[in-house]
Amino acid sequence: MRRLNTLFQVTLCLILAGCSASSQQQGHAPDVYKVNLDTSKGAIVIEVHRDWAPIGADRFYELVKSGYFDGARFFRVLPGFMAQFGIAADPQVTAKWKDSQIQDDPVTQSNVRGMVTFAKTGAPNSRTTQMFINTGDNARLDGQAFAPIGKVLSGMEAVDNFYNAYGEGAPQGNGPVQGLIQEQGNAYLEKGFPQLDYIKKATVQ
Repeated sequence: MRRLNTLFQVTLCLILAGCSASSQQQGHAPDVYKVNLDTSKGAIVIEVHRDWAPIGADRFYELVKSGYFDGARFFRVLPGFMAQFGIAADPQVTAKWKDSQIQDDPVTQSNVRGMVTFAKTGAPNSRTTQMFINTGDNARLDGQAFAPIGKVLSGMEAVDNFYNAYGEGAPQGNGPVQGLIQEQGNAYLEKGFPQLDYIKKATVQ
C-alpha cells in the first residue's frame, strides 16, 4: 500500500512538473514586471500589470524575452497621439509572428498619456506584435477594445522626442508603408526613412 502511495505521489509530481513547464513555455508573465527599452533617444521603462490585460501582458513578455523588438523602429509617430512600434527589424522574424493573433482582453484601464497598448485592426482578436505608447489622452480608444497592458514609468521625454516629421503612414500620409516594413524590414526603412528612432534592445528587468 505504501508503495502504491509512493508511486502515486511520484506520478502526481511529474504531472505537476509537466504542467509547470508547459506554462513557462507559453510565456506566462509575472504579475507585475518591468521592461527596459534602450532606444536611440534614451531609456524608457515600462511597468506591465498582468491583471490589467493578461493575454497582452503574456504576449509582450514573450516578445521581449525572444528579442523580437531589438532593432525595431518607431515607424508611426504622431504628436499628441501615439508612437507605434512592433514590426521586427528582420522580415523573417516578422513572418513568424504576424499571423499569431491573440484574443482581446477586457479594457480595464484608460488610454491616457503614457499607457502602453497593443495595436489592432478593426476586427476582434486581431492583436499580434504591434504596440503603441500613448502620447496624448486617447480615452476614445477604450471603447474600441484597445486594452492597455502597462505604463511608462520613466522616459516619456524620450518618447516625446522621437522623430515625427514623416507623419502618418502611406497612403494617408508620407510615412512608411506597413506592408513593406513587414516584407523588407529595416532595409526598407533605412533607405526611405533613415531618421526614424528605434529600439536598440528590449529587456525584462
